[in-house]
Amino acid sequence: MVDGTVARTLDRDWVRLSLIAWVGIAIYYVAQRWTGIHYLQLGDTDDNMRLMQVRAWLGGQGWYDLRQYRLNPPLGFDMHWSRLVDLPLAALIVLLRPFVGPREAEMLACGIAPLLPLGIVMLGIGATVRRLVSVYAWPLGIVLLLCCSATMMMYMPERIDHHGWQLAMLSLAVAGLSDPKGARGGAIVGVASAVSLTIGLEMLPYAALAGLILTLRWIWDRSEAPRLAIYALCLGAGSGLGYALFASYADAVLRCDALTPVWLSVMVMAGALLFALGWANPANRWVRLGLAIAAGAIIVVGFALVFPQCLGRPEQASPELQKNWLNMIREAKPIYSHPFRVAFPVAAMPIVGVIGAAVATWRARGTELRGAWATVLLFVTGAALLLLWQARAGPAAQMLSVPGAVALGWLLVPSLLGNRSALVRVLGTVAAVVVIGSGLFAGLAIRFLPIDRPSKRVQIIDRASGQCPTMTALRPLDRYPAQTVFSFVDLGPRIITITHHDAVAGPYHRNGAAILDVQHAFSGSPENFRAIAKRHGATLLLVCPNMAESTIYRVRAPGGFYDQLAHRKTFDWLEELPMPAKSPLRLWRIKD
Repeated sequence: MVDGTVARTLDRDWVRLSLIAWVGIAIYYVAQRWTGIHYLQLGDTDDNMRLMQVRAWLGGQGWYDLRQYRLNPPLGFDMHWSRLVDLPLAALIVLLRPFVGPREAEMLACGIAPLLPLGIVMLGIGATVRRLVSVYAWPLGIVLLLCCSATMMMYMPERIDHHGWQLAMLSLAVAGLSDPKGARGGAIVGVASAVSLTIGLEMLPYAALAGLILTLRWIWDRSEAPRLAIYALCLGAGSGLGYALFASYADAVLRCDALTPVWLSVMVMAGALLFALGWANPANRWVRLGLAIAAGAIIVVGFALVFPQCLGRPEQASPELQKNWLNMIREAKPIYSHPFRVAFPVAAMPIVGVIGAAVATWRARGTELRGAWATVLLFVTGAALLLLWQARAGPAAQMLSVPGAVALGWLLVPSLLGNRSALVRVLGTVAAVVVIGSGLFAGLAIRFLPIDRPSKRVQIIDRASGQCPTMTALRPLDRYPAQTVFSFVDLGPRIITITHHDAVAGPYHRNGAAILDVQHAFSGSPENFRAIAKRHGATLLLVCPNMAESTIYRVRAPGGFYDQLAHRKTFDWLEELPMPAKSPLRLWRIKD
């Protein structure tokens, strides 16, 4: 497909050219989203909390103290994150401060930081595609990566939370699994898995799948022992180092939602057992299978006996919190429970990736690429199936689909372009491009065609949910002295990020008691609200009419405090305070 000087350049200089492409893409996204960067439009609650975590550290809070004191003051609550992802954001802020000042440094850092791990993803995907498809196919991998809308959302300016870094580690894990040099590949997979687990447990299923794949490859081919042994060492040692350097004081207990002693023990034990298997490396395949099953049984049974509290949901939330909050989180619901306009663009690309990886695996039978393609097929199939559990698997599933989609395109497009029929050459090629770039085309179709349009009610809710957390809407709160604001759970992180006020709750399971207090306050009687607000020391009440969370209180508790407030009922202990004209927010002083 590629000839001459261009071919030699694509092969020899692919890393340099990939990095040049990354810089160009980063510049484009920063320019495109400059308004959002300027107004610090951290659209997700987690992005706001990440910035607050960095602010607290740069302001003198301890390295291992990840308690957020401005939510649920004065005690605050512990976050289940680590400091690892704080480092690049904090470094950018410190680096830029002398040149642009504190405020602009934060804004620019929040715009640039999410794009840093994108470069790693491009190199990881590029390495995998070069090894499995063609040394010239990596540009197509970059193009199809840009078609993965759910994946690319994790790398947009202001998306400063940790998901982009975890996806970057996942891309490296896949590259390591396909690396022809066993020891190097095992080290990459082990380090990437340990880094991802240090950041958070969201990628735990993929880390477990990577370990399973390496073990299966060793069972089938004992020459894979060096890859397995080095992987095991890096996983165990890397997890231990990650815990020592980045785990908070609060994670020194046996909790199940982060790299605490619970999961550290599992990773160290798994690393030790897998290293022993690779070191022993018996010649008989059935013996290897038996030893692997025994090692797996030790890990699983040991986990169940030693840490029975972690056999349920890792959040260890109360039944009420699970029912009224955790189970209501949209991204934690299966993909089929979402509207078609949401589900289709997310699921289209993984389906193509599974098909492409299956075809490539079949074509690679009898070659040395069979095992590597089987690995990619297992990964993308597992990720696609995870969508049936939680929609939040979408970004990983789309990213993992890229090698299979590239293989499909590399196979179909040349054959179609070489067809004798002009109709096949034109329409067939267009159809192939649409299929392999299905993530992009599905999103465009949903956006511009009258497909599953949201109702007017949904549009009103979306508009309010987008307007109320803006800097323009919240900054007027600073005309009032700093105090604790009682507001919706989903507004809490944004309030403390944009204003000088504190808030009662944020959408984090370790803040479960405060979350339930907010729900009880808005759903119960006015007297109950007043008592709960007083207990939290809240002296301001802030609401966003028609915000998504507000609809929950009205539906669950007709006649409750919020429903009465929404119907403009007044209370002698609430004094409405002025806000700018056309403000989407309403504000009251809570009198003693």
